[in-house]
Amino acid sequence: MLEYIPYGKTGFFNQLVTDFLADAPQIRPFYTYSSTRPDFTAAIAARKQFNTPRAALVAALQQQYENLEPMQAVQDNIARLADVQTFTVTTAHQPNVFTGYLYFVYKILQAIKLCQELQQQYPQHQFVPVYYMGSEDADLDELGSIYLEGKTLTWAAGQQGAVGRMRPEGLEQQIGQIKDMLGYAPHADELIALLHKAYLEHDTIQEATLYLVHALFGRYGLVVLVPDSPALKRLYIPVMKDELFHQASHSIVGNTLEQLGAHYKVQANPREINLFYLKDDIRERIVQEGDQWKVLHTPLKFDAAALEKELEDHPERFSPNVILRGMFQETVLPNIAFIGGGGEIAYWLELKDLFAHYGVPFPILLLRNSLLLADEQSARRLDKLGITTAELFATTDDIVNAYVKKHTNAALVLKEEYAAIEKLYDSLEEKARSIDITLVASTGAERSRALKSIGKLEHKFLRAEKKKFAWQTDQIKQVKNKLFPGGSLQERKENFMPWYAAEGPAFLDRVLAALTPVTDQFTIVR
Repeated sequence: MLEYIPYGKTGFFNQLVTDFLADAPQIRPFYTYSSTRPDFTAAIAARKQFNTPRAALVAALQQQYENLEPMQAVQDNIARLADVQTFTVTTAHQPNVFTGYLYFVYKILQAIKLCQELQQQYPQHQFVPVYYMGSEDADLDELGSIYLEGKTLTWAAGQQGAVGRMRPEGLEQQIGQIKDMLGYAPHADELIALLHKAYLEHDTIQEATLYLVHALFGRYGLVVLVPDSPALKRLYIPVMKDELFHQASHSIVGNTLEQLGAHYKVQANPREINLFYLKDDIRERIVQEGDQWKVLHTPLKFDAAALEKELEDHPERFSPNVILRGMFQETVLPNIAFIGGGGEIAYWLELKDLFAHYGVPFPILLLRNSLLLADEQSARRLDKLGITTAELFATTDDIVNAYVKKHTNAALVLKEEYAAIEKLYDSLEEKARSIDITLVASTGAERSRALKSIGKLEHKFLRAEKKKFAWQTDQIKQVKNKLFPGGSLQERKENFMPWYAAEGPAFLDRVLAALTPVTDQFTIVR
């Protein structure tokens, strides 16, 4: 069973997200297509005008997949990318160990679902779902932990640089912990075997993630793109060269931020040079000082000729940061839509003028689907209490208070008493005004004190009555903590593995069926 609640009523999404979903006037100039009524026909037409390097893309993907077990749906989709009538729907995420958060799965399945729907609407075209792996991210604190069964499991990698290039050493300990926690489940053996194969039989985290995502989603035809590739980076040399020597993005995005910053908190500030230098365990910013280009925190430095030669010989050593990453993705893929979370949408809104400057089509931006999975036990408890899942988005205190007020036989809300106090002091204020105007202020102060006293009594009445609902209060707290771990949205905390261990691949099919690729509604899956 599915329930829906508008994102704006959940209390978990900021103003930028809710304005984006409403196509509010102050945010609408910063993206090309409506967020909830996008014109896919126009996006396809715009993409057709751009010379996507399809042959080079297909060759790079075939090389990337050559050591993986072939899946016909994936092979077919890679081959289709050579055809000018084929377009992609892309989502992006870093290679978090064991996929990180639940929404990692949701984003990928949403891209798959949208491609399925577009195929129905536009049978003359082909649509390929793509997961763009942010393998050059260096934030191990974010990427190296998962939350499972109430505990945080952290990988002590002891390595530096791009996480995708790190060796998956030591992860057998976490896999052992996962087995201890989930080993009782029907599909646990299948899951643990998958993790063993992915992380203990591959040389890097990006290879492990590629294997894992391919094993989970390959049957849907999902294509994974790993950008840490000399062949793919070569396609972006013109923009990277312009960035190194002319630094246009700094002023272009800076101008956008002045306008966007008048309404919202800025997500990502541009640097003078928005590229990292990537080599071995180094991932450091490139800065220009006079006629020298230096790699911060290293002895590496280049003059103009040496830097240009380095870029031409080793484009894989240059890594776009958040300002240039999206345009790299849109340069190498025939992409029409990008699916991202609220933070990703926020920084994409900074980039429209930059895309225009380089003549790259700006894609349809879609907010990723958010889901709450209500397990059977929690759903039964809620039904017994007579509480809807949507009501759980309030604070625990507010849920309990509302429940007690709804089910008590006592008059806990002192509306009549408040009205009587107001009426009494209205009368006293009139008398005070007729006697001495200076007494009106004193009367008003006494009114405030009286109303506060009534409020305190009302609070005490409620607190006393709540003691009679101890069992229900405990049940509400248990369900709230289960479905909103740590007071957070489930998808931002939990990992997909407990569900997969219980249901196997059917879990992914169940989520896929529940998704609505273009929506302004949060989905509750009971």
